[in-house]
Amino acid sequence: MRKHLALVGFMAAGKSTIGKKLAREIGCAFFDSDDMVVKEHGQISDIFYAEGEAAFRRYEHAAIAQVIEDGEPGVIALGGGAVTHEPTQKLLKKRAYRIFVKVTPEQVLERLKRSKEIRPLIGPTPSLARIKELYAKRMPAYAHADLVVEADTMTGKQIIESIVTWMHKKKIQL
Repeated sequence: MRKHLALVGFMAAGKSTIGKKLAREIGCAFFDSDDMVVKEHGQISDIFYAEGEAAFRRYEHAAIAQVIEDGEPGVIALGGGAVTHEPTQKLLKKRAYRIFVKVTPEQVLERLKRSKEIRPLIGPTPSLARIKELYAKRMPAYAHADLVVEADTMTGKQIIESIVTWMHKKKIQL
């Protein structure tokens, strides 16, 4: 049985911000896989540099599995590359409704430029070419979502409304 909504999408798509508000709107818990990994293992960039992406994906998978296995229904904001890890992809397909919050690479670039956080796979100076390259690589994994929200021209409130409307149409209750 699926009792979670997993927000997937590229880095800086707004998954955490939307997730918190969506969880409040539908009256359930909110989880952020990146925050869980940081709490348990330290800063994401430190993990990437010291242990590599594979180690980070294992930690991320463990955090997501813990949320899903604990059974408390909720909204999970996933890191941008979570769905590229096959075990995580399989777990989510079986146990969560996957919602792809889709924004353009250009929007991602603007958001990353404003962010103080350095993304390990993009580096300290984000470029549109690098974002597009990584985006294209990840798109097949994002395409497996149960719902795609074309969020590039929507407000946060509109994104949440479209997800809630989809839940009602599909008779999804967490």
